[in-house]
Amino acid sequence: MVPIKTIAIVLAATILIALPLVVKNAFALDICIRVLLFAFIGVAWNLMGGYAKQLSLGHAAFFGLGAYTSTLLLIRLGISPWIGIVAGGVVAMLVSLPIGWLCFRLRGPYFAIATIAVAQVLMLLFLKLRDFAWGAEGTTLPNLGNAPLMMQFGGKAGYYWLALVLLALALAITYRIERSWMGYYLVAVGEDEDAAEAIGVNAPRIKRDVYLISAFLTALAGTFYVQYIYFIDPNTAFSFNVSVEAALVSIVGGIGTLWGPVLGTILLEPTSALLQSTLGSGRGGVQLTVYALILMAVILWRPTGLLGIFTDTYQRIARRG
Repeated sequence: MVPIKTIAIVLAATILIALPLVVKNAFALDICIRVLLFAFIGVAWNLMGGYAKQLSLGHAAFFGLGAYTSTLLLIRLGISPWIGIVAGGVVAMLVSLPIGWLCFRLRGPYFAIATIAVAQVLMLLFLKLRDFAWGAEGTTLPNLGNAPLMMQFGGKAGYYWLALVLLALALAITYRIERSWMGYYLVAVGEDEDAAEAIGVNAPRIKRDVYLISAFLTALAGTFYVQYIYFIDPNTAFSFNVSVEAALVSIVGGIGTLWGPVLGTILLEPTSALLQSTLGSGRGGVQLTVYALILMAVILWRPTGLLGIFTDTYQRIARRG
């Protein structure tokens, strides 16, 4: 007999794949794409901030590096973003090595502040690179129309499916790590780093390895985003909002869990988009106030994340069964 969990996953995957064939509204598809994108970024952040409990607020650095690497390769050398997206991930991994070497010497809020500083330094650096990286003005990407080989699609459906594949990739990697020796070591380091080292866990190596993976995945999101909006500048690529949003969706959904960032994104991103579309014009700040109230209510009511509600419900049903 096929397990119920397997049936549920197959059914959900079928619905998600077929969604663009049913939903034709461009605004609705745009919200779906942003949900998938920020769920992907949240899952990537969750490896570092959730399992290892290293509160990084500088993941915008890797997002921006991925975006600029693929864009520079495309515009300067004519290299396809399909190659650029991998190159951006490799660049982010290489840059994460010295960043991790410096920042992992710090703990708690000091580590978080250091990661913010790194992202801001990179943004200021690219603001000054006017001849090489277009400076503060940024640049638009060449619109080639429907060119799948250059990661450009005639409609939003192509971007939706690409974002869905990226999210599936991040979930598969997280699932694999979660159930390996590395996942157990990550949890041990996150709970008590000194105690983990006392029993033989190489904490610096574990944090370095998961930082590499998290940086690589976040850089993929940066390439996808600039290809989606056809524009890049330092304020967009290294936006502090990217780092905060990645942390928020994970915290609201449930940090250190596989599906927590996905659940948090499903709640926050559509809410933010709908509030901005309905309250944004002529009522400045109202949508941000409502958004903040929702965040406060969720965090105060369920500090362990919304995923715990489903877990508790499942356990109650299982006990009754």
